[in-house]
Amino acid sequence: DGRGAVNPKGLQYYNNLIDELVNHGIQVHITLHHLDLPQILEDEYGGWLSPRIIEDFTAYADVCFREFGDRVATWTTVNQPNIGIVASYDIAIFPPARCSDPFGATKCTAGDSSVEPYIAAHNTLMAHASVVSLYRRKYQ
Repeated sequence: DGRGAVNPKGLQYYNNLIDELVNHGIQVHITLHHLDLPQILEDEYGGWLSPRIIEDFTAYADVCFREFGDRVATWTTVNQPNIGIVASYDIAIFPPARCSDPFGATKCTAGDSSVEPYIAAHNTLMAHASVVSLYRRKYQ
């Protein structure tokens, strides 16, 4: 559901994958977010449009650092945030496909292209900063 108890089968899957990469001499690089926000967080509070995402994203990163960090060489918080934000909250070609006319690639049914990309960008940067602070304080 985007928070709460972590799926142990999911952790085991990624632990096995990381172990295989390491066993084959591959340096592990993990991206925490690549356009894959849990739908429940979008439905509950608007995902990246809400500052609530900062705490949830930081908690998710904490689990990843704790579970996989001993074998991960490099962490990336958010892949291409500028692309994801514009495509999601300005021109509506990626979920949650929010925009306002005349900006959308298709007919806009929800959103405000003059404001929402900036709100999502702000919350993305704040979540990134929170995760970096957590990593430096607890795992570095």
